[in-house]
Amino acid sequence: MASGLTTADSTAKLLSDLKIDAGDWPPSLVKNLHLLSPDQIQLGKMLLEMGQSHLFQHWAEPGVDDDQKKAFFTQLSKLNSSYPGGLASYIKTARELLADSKAGKNPYDGFTPSVPTGEVLSLGDDNFIKFEDVGVKEAKNAAFVLVAGGLGERLGYNGIKVALPAETTTGTCFLQLYIESILALQEASSRLTQGTCQKEIPFVIMTSDDTHTSTVDLLESNSYFGMKPSQVKLLKQEKVACLDDNDARLALDPHNKYKIQTKPHGHGDVHSLLYSSGLLNVWHDSGSRWVIFFQDTNGLLFKAIPASLGVSATKEYHVNSLAVPRKAKEAIGGITKLTHSDGRSMVINVEYNQLDPLLRATGHPDGDVNCETGYSPFPGNINQLILELGPYIKELTKTGGAIKEFVNPKYKDASKTSFKSSTRLECMMQDYPKTLPPSARVGFTVMDTWLAYAPVKNNPEDAAKVPKGNPYHSATSGEMAIYRANSLILKKAGVQVEDPVQQVFNGQEVEVWPRVTWKPKWGITFAEIKSKVSGSCSISQRSTMALKGRDIFLENLTLDGALIINSTDGAEVKVGGSIKNKGWLIERIDYKDTAFPEELRIRGFRMEKKEQLEETYSQPGKYTLKP
Repeated sequence: MASGLTTADSTAKLLSDLKIDAGDWPPSLVKNLHLLSPDQIQLGKMLLEMGQSHLFQHWAEPGVDDDQKKAFFTQLSKLNSSYPGGLASYIKTARELLADSKAGKNPYDGFTPSVPTGEVLSLGDDNFIKFEDVGVKEAKNAAFVLVAGGLGERLGYNGIKVALPAETTTGTCFLQLYIESILALQEASSRLTQGTCQKEIPFVIMTSDDTHTSTVDLLESNSYFGMKPSQVKLLKQEKVACLDDNDARLALDPHNKYKIQTKPHGHGDVHSLLYSSGLLNVWHDSGSRWVIFFQDTNGLLFKAIPASLGVSATKEYHVNSLAVPRKAKEAIGGITKLTHSDGRSMVINVEYNQLDPLLRATGHPDGDVNCETGYSPFPGNINQLILELGPYIKELTKTGGAIKEFVNPKYKDASKTSFKSSTRLECMMQDYPKTLPPSARVGFTVMDTWLAYAPVKNNPEDAAKVPKGNPYHSATSGEMAIYRANSLILKKAGVQVEDPVQQVFNGQEVEVWPRVTWKPKWGITFAEIKSKVSGSCSISQRSTMALKGRDIFLENLTLDGALIINSTDGAEVKVGGSIKNKGWLIERIDYKDTAFPEELRIRGFRMEKKEQLEETYSQPGKYTLKP
């Protein structure tokens, strides 16, 4: 500070240099302005103009809590820079949405729903195989984006969700499964298109403050599961400010008056993060054409991706939503075409609790009902999107990646004047099409649920309360779904697979199929799997089979027990004959039994390895295994 100037003088000079009249500013802020940079003062001015003077009312005299005051503005600057349009835009949008919420305004007012156009596929038929072939060839022109901002707390698991084993026969975690699937697609795409040099498929993981460090640790401690570290980029999502009331006053942290309370903004942030990272243009310049978005705990997803990508390429969809058949009123969003009375239209996910009233209000007195197929005509959205990169970049250049938001305040009473706890704006990845022009080609691809969708999100207690016949979406059902899908795929490929038995684990009744698993590189498409099975093969219900290698061929194999094959690239192994042993038993465990690790407790079972035939082929060559 220049000699002879008091703090008050220097503050007055600063304000006059910045052309700010602080006449009606809170005195507690004016006294402390000497702590702030000119940029921070401008930010303070904006907040006061937006009715946020309460943030400074309790500020202490200069010399008390000065570090906390500076930290407060550091936090404000971060909140301001990480939101498209800054805090002013956030507050303005919040006021509009809160006013609509208080008034009970219907977001779909003026829109009429209809069933959009899309492709319904059935595993193994000619159509499916044709689309899969196109999709694998296109895969080298794709980039994958995993939205993984969440912890497994809701599951009863204390780690990050992507570290959970997808199944416990091999213990492969979700992140490893995803990376190995992308690498298998990369290799198959290069092989099918006779690529002389293999093009690396980029992989982005969106993390959050909660998951970032653990995700980095998981990748680094496992050598990125075989992917080149340069292929993987992590983008960290920031939280947004909480709101205290219908005037969108920013909420202070109840434990610290120099801190804004924040909460997650939702996975829709992935679009603005990709936009601001500059990666989209890098991909575009290197010849990429597709961006494929997926979520963190669906162990079946990559069985559906090749054919869905083939649909996108063949139909030239700008947006392709992966979907499954949906029962009417099932708690899963429906993909719907909405046409406004002014002529606008969009194809969008409509949440199940909004779809039924919307149909009733627009000339469908029965609302959301099943059609002659036994399913709703509106397919169920599973939150996996395939976007064409060119149109995607064009759209984000207009929006900056901002996604239409919503607010979901929990009101104290019917007057809707105060909240039970602070709220915030939220956005969803699948709401991206809301701002697209009518010329955008938006479609969907429906696959059987057993092939494409088995998310792991509910803990054992919640899953056990799910009404009978509805999906559990637990670690128990997610693992059993992988065995079911693999068994049904082998069945379609000509293997005799014994029927499942029903068993109850953690209060959930599930079908237990043979525990069949394979590395993605063994078979990333149905055609590839079918080419590796010949003669008369059969697998008993109590069997376990893990194929860990590319060139393993099943010829006239009868399996009744456990078989594990490990083979290096270049080792061609033919497996046949009759293999019978005591195998692996599924032992029931109680989820409250702390003698077992969490990842087993939340399933309600573990594998008891009695006896198996395990062979390892670590050198290239041709081998036959025929006991």
